[in-house]
Amino acid sequence: MQEFSIAVIKIIKSIPKGKVSTYKSIATIAGNHRASRQVARILHSCSKKYKLPWHRVINAQGYVSLPKGCGFEAQIESLRNENVFVTPCGKVNLKKFLWHPDESQYLYF
Repeated sequence: MQEFSIAVIKIIKSIPKGKVSTYKSIATIAGNHRASRQVARILHSCSKKYKLPWHRVINAQGYVSLPKGCGFEAQIESLRNENVFVTPCGKVNLKKFLWHPDESQYLYF
């Protein structure tokens, strides 16, 4: 597994309950601000294997990206179970729920 993928997995595992992060911010912290889609691929292929809290990752506009009937409802339910308010259309208030990690802990990536 390449270094970027390992970094992404570690960052996603660090997102605390009750907070969310975005594909773009995870990619940026992991060292490649242009790799949002790669973060999505890693989530898709590694969530079960590494027990990633996949539901805590949303898009940069604050919306759940999964389509209705294909994980949308499960992601909203999981977030709500962690007391993250999600609107019926899948919007999360990033000002309130966005995780702001201490990025210095990830500088070794």
